[in-house]
Amino acid sequence: MRIFGMGTPELLLILLIVLLLFGPKNLPKLGRSLGNTVKGFRKGMNLDDEDKKDDEKSKSEDDNEVVVEDGVEDITPATSKYCPKCGAKVSDDDEFCHSCGNKLNDNKQ
Repeated sequence: MRIFGMGTPELLLILLIVLLLFGPKNLPKLGRSLGNTVKGFRKGMNLDDEDKKDDEKSKSEDDNEVVVEDGVEDITPATSKYCPKCGAKVSDDDEFCHSCGNKLNDNKQ
């Protein structure tokens, strides 16, 4: 049996050294924490892949969005207004920022 280019005697020697370093009581804790680390890493990698897929899907849906008001299609892009103090997105008719309470200017940014 060869694992990582090492035979059975080498693996037993490594196991014996680990047993002497950590003790028999700490080996289950060490294995459990190592397993949780690997599990968290795999879960994070899967979430990263899912986030990329969701971002691509939402971008394609946003590109195809058309605003219809009173039966007339508006093909102009919607403009966004942001608070100059905190950078929060606010609607065009807001006078004050909903996040920081700063008074907004009338001109669009």
